[in-house]
Amino acid sequence: MSTLSWIIVVSLAGGALSVLAAAAMTFAAGTNRVNVLISYAIGALLGAAFLEILPHALEHGEPHRMAATVLFGILAFFVLEKLVLWRHCHHDHCEAHEPHAGDHDHGRSGLLILVGDTFHNFVDGILIAAAFLESTELGIVTALAIIAHEIPQEVGDYLILLHSGYSKTKAIVFNLLSSLATLLGAMLAYFALAGLSEWIPYLLGLAAASMIYVAVADLIPGLHKRTELKATVQQVLLIGLGIASIALARALVGE
Repeated sequence: MSTLSWIIVVSLAGGALSVLAAAAMTFAAGTNRVNVLISYAIGALLGAAFLEILPHALEHGEPHRMAATVLFGILAFFVLEKLVLWRHCHHDHCEAHEPHAGDHDHGRSGLLILVGDTFHNFVDGILIAAAFLESTELGIVTALAIIAHEIPQEVGDYLILLHSGYSKTKAIVFNLLSSLATLLGAMLAYFALAGLSEWIPYLLGLAAASMIYVAVADLIPGLHKRTELKATVQQVLLIGLGIASIALARALVGE
């Protein structure tokens, strides 16, 4: 196959494999335990942001600018969440104003995760194209590494979409649509790599900001509703497991 054909096939297949593998793992764990597994999702998001995405961004971007990008991203996602809330709250009485809201958040966390994941997938496409332009072998190895990194994060994303009120089918479909950004990034990189490479750190910074914001602002406060010791220990262990899964994925691909 030609280099362009390899890039197209790997970009489409890699994104689909990551999403479907994450969905399969979640089904195996039991989607009725989504509220418990949200702790794992928090760990996966924080692990992906701090152990995977930000280090890559800092390798290619100036630290102060990267910090400003993440700060801007957190504020931007705060504003975006406010816009989503306003859309649902045309009157004073709504889910956002109730002290004891239900388990679902009317799609806010899910929307923010999809936006951040799209940025991340776009950058993955750029990295895949750059590797294939160097050599087919490097491209394949890079794609496998990206898939290995993505699966635990996609598990977290899928859980958050379910927690946010999406059906199983919609959660898979939206994740698959988000994964198409990988192909978009790869195609743009193939035809204009030099112009896109300098944007990579800032796109990664925005992706990390979305994950940090959702984990800290939307998901962690919900854990405080259960104050008993057993629940707290379970939450801490699952958060640690989520972080460890990202670290393990990185170690397995030798990074």
